Amino acid sequence: MKTTWIIAGCLLIGSLFVVPGDVATAEDVQGKIIGSKKCNVCHKQKKRGNQAEVWLHSAHAKAYEVLASDEAKAIAKEKGLGDPQQEAECLACHTTQGFHSEAEVDPKGKYSLDEGVGCEVCHGPGSEYKKKKIMKDPELAKAKGMLMPGSDFCLKCHNERSPSYKEFDFETRWAEIVHPIAKTE
Repeated sequence: MKTTWIIAGCLLIGSLFVVPGDVATAEDVQGKIIGSKKCNVCHKQKKRGNQAEVWLHSAHAKAYEVLASDEAKAIAKEKGLGDPQQEAECLACHTTQGFHSEAEVDPKGKYSLDEGVGCEVCHGPGSEYKKKKIMKDPELAKAKGMLMPGSDFCLKCHNERSPSYKEFDFETRWAEIVHPIAKTE
């Protein structure tokens, strides 16, 4: 089932959760990577939904760390690769910078590879839409590069090419990472 994210409808009915939609692709990326720590300055606040807490306790936040495991090293060796924490093939789905390899890292940001799959993998590099004034206007945020991806976007990494792939059910997995819409005053 294809779900569509309709932000105006969500805001009008006061929905508490983001509804994903298939409206973004990696080609939509603009801006520079600022890092989840920068995003979390606002998105860890309870009054805005504390999205940071959901991410922090997700497998996404630990995706880079997983590459240091014995299992990951064995998979890399089997595939003829070196250290998985340095291989572009692994970093492409286990880090923000690897996924958005065409984007620069903002030197004023707080990005680090060890954040794993951070906010900006799904929502796009945040340098152009990070300001509160822009985030208060969903259409402007999207115009400045904020992505609101859906199931097709997830399949860029959650697919049979992954050596540890398990069947991917979008609805089940989405329930594990769904995070409230930020409330802005």
